[in-house]
Order: sequence, then C-alpha cells, then structure tokens
Amino acid sequence: MLSQLDQHPYTERIERMYNNYGQSYHEQRLQQLMEQKQLKDFMRMYSNLVSRCFDDCIVDFTSNKLNDKEQSCVNRCTLKNMKLNERIGQRFAEENAKLMEDQARMGQ
Repeated sequence: MLSQLDQHPYTERIERMYNNYGQSYHEQRLQQLMEQKQLKDFMRMYSNLVSRCFDDCIVDFTSNKLNDKEQSCVNRCTLKNMKLNERIGQRFAEENAKLMEDQARMGQ
C-alpha cells in the first residue's frame, strides 16, 4: 500500500510538509493504517463476543428481556472472554518483548 503512495505526484511535497512536524508522511500514513487495523480487530472481537455469548446464553425468545439465567450466563460469558483476550494480549506483549530483546542482542 505504501508503494502506491510513493508513486503519487504530491508525495514529495506532502513528505516535506510532514517533516516539518517531526514525522514523515509515510510514518503518519503507517500510523493511520495501524490505527484502522486495531479498530477493525477490536470490532471483530466485539462482534464475535456478542455472537458467541448470544448463541450460548439466549434461549427464550418469548420475552423482550433476559431472564435471570440468561443474564447470569451473558455476564459469565462476557467476563470469561474479556479475561481471555486480556491474557492473550499479555502473552503477545511478553513474546514481543522477548523478540525485541533477541533482536537487540543480535544487532550488537
């Protein structure tokens, strides 16, 4: 995607403008793309959580409110999935830190 930006006729002018603010155009664009991906990932995770908990917990469609059993199930399901995602994030951060340390040692 960044290669398409390199070919744009105004890229050099925009690059100079962003350099005046301490970041290159490519760095700004990369940051925007990363933020968009993070938002998409979050929305996908949220959608999966809602779908999974709904499918597992909601069984009575005769009322417009959750009964006590359904409410309890939704609360447990949500908490369980939030803890799971938190743990996955922690493990990812740990592995990323190890990778960065290994790369720093190899670069010395």
